[in-house]
Amino acid sequence: MSRWSALSHRQQGLLLTGGGAIIMAPDALLIKVTDLPDAEILMWRGFLSALGFLLIALLRYGRGTLGAYRRCGWTGIAVALLFSLTTCGFVLGNQYTKAGNVLMILASSPIIAAVLSWIILKERLPRRTWLAIWLCMVGIAMIALDDAGAGSWVGNAFALMAATTLAINFTLCRTRPGVDMSPMLVFNGIIVGSTAGLFWLAGSEPSLPAANQLAVVILLCLIIVPCGVTLLQRGPLYLPSAEVGLLLLLEVVVGTLLAWWILGEQPAPVALIGGSLVLGTLLVKGLYERRLEMRQRASVSTAPSITADRSSTV
Repeated sequence: MSRWSALSHRQQGLLLTGGGAIIMAPDALLIKVTDLPDAEILMWRGFLSALGFLLIALLRYGRGTLGAYRRCGWTGIAVALLFSLTTCGFVLGNQYTKAGNVLMILASSPIIAAVLSWIILKERLPRRTWLAIWLCMVGIAMIALDDAGAGSWVGNAFALMAATTLAINFTLCRTRPGVDMSPMLVFNGIIVGSTAGLFWLAGSEPSLPAANQLAVVILLCLIIVPCGVTLLQRGPLYLPSAEVGLLLLLEVVVGTLLAWWILGEQPAPVALIGGSLVLGTLLVKGLYERRLEMRQRASVSTAPSITADRSSTV
């Protein structure tokens, strides 16, 4: 038995999701470092990530790759379209506002997913979830007040679009439990790359980026994004949404610290307070719900043993 198969289902989910979050942590930072125009960075990210996602699918499924795509069905196509919007929102958000602001707004996606589950899946939300939703809305509003400039508002709007479409993505994945949707991310890359490529070609004299920029683009789009996103997309197959959202905070915290440290993007106090409110709310909610889940599992696992003891006594 391999070490991986010896791990519990939950332990595998923790390693996959946590690993994906850590891998994706420098994403926002590297987008800033490349310093490429909007259409160009989106084009490279789209086509290179599509290649990376395809290679991962072939390595994982081999001759069964086509079957993996068929299992995704129309839901997989919707996931690919939604993740295309997430990609555009994330990249363009980083182009127009601070990387830390984008990551903090993106952290609200689990809360948005909870609202969508209430609307679409008719799931009843407890009071603690509604409280978390309102607190996160206040935090996001404070982040938006960080800079009243037009560029910042545009960037914050793109970041909110990324968070919303990512939440819809996770909600759709929950409608098909047990089906791995990560292979469909190949089409996300093709959609983004093709659309951005048309804008790039329509621009003034398109040219290749400098060697140092190209090296960063290849590292980010061909390696980091496909590996990290594939792991994150598999998270809901192993863990409840509360724990997936909790682990996503790793990307937010580490990515924000990297942006502050290397880029010197020190946020205004109001943005720092707003981001802390969002992250703190999600952290407390995730830990509390994890504790409730562990209690429920413990009560279920002890029930048969109690029955057995009573029967033996009789």
